[in-house]
Amino acid sequence: MGHPHWPLFDLEVRTPRITLRYVDDEVAVDMVELAARGIHDRGWMPFSIPWTDAESPELERNALQYYWRCRAETTTDGWDLPLAVLDDGTVVGASGIRAENFPTMRQFESGSWLGREFQGQGLGKELRVATLTLGFVGLGAEFATTGAWFDNGPSLGVTRSLGYTETASERRLRVDHPDRILLFEMSRAHFVEHIQRDDITLHGVDGARDLLGLQ
Repeated sequence: MGHPHWPLFDLEVRTPRITLRYVDDEVAVDMVELAARGIHDRGWMPFSIPWTDAESPELERNALQYYWRCRAETTTDGWDLPLAVLDDGTVVGASGIRAENFPTMRQFESGSWLGREFQGQGLGKELRVATLTLGFVGLGAEFATTGAWFDNGPSLGVTRSLGYTETASERRLRVDHPDRILLFEMSRAHFVEHIQRDDITLHGVDGARDLLGLQ
């Protein structure tokens, strides 16, 4: 039986290799423990918000509060859908899509990370394609956006390999100093022609669309 009161708990994207699953409390614990084991080298920050600078157990508590806050603040005008990335049932990372005024704008932003022990295995591209499938096929988006600091080679490699269009290079605050972030966009037409696959399935999308006001 599904979740009649919070249908996002039924939301999944399945590829032959991984599953993206909306974050509930059980999977959230696995995610924060994975994050605490390490995502990147100390002294280098790939995220716009430096949440991984916190020490344990503050890091885990902050991350759990973020997942709870995403649920509490979900409305038809704005939402942030955090997703666990699972490989054969093991949590290996996180993805997510966020949007404001989606029914009008039909545009979402994506972001992701992998635990250090699962990096370098080709999972980054697979989870990005799965995330794009949710946004374009599941929710009916017309555009997807993403961004990365200029020195985030793995993220930029995935983005460029999928054919995003670079739209801007901006100076933004990175921890405590200005740095350069690169911004990208993908159209629905590009996704359909070059990215969309027939071996990716969506589950729980109707309930999600109803909750987000997209039916």
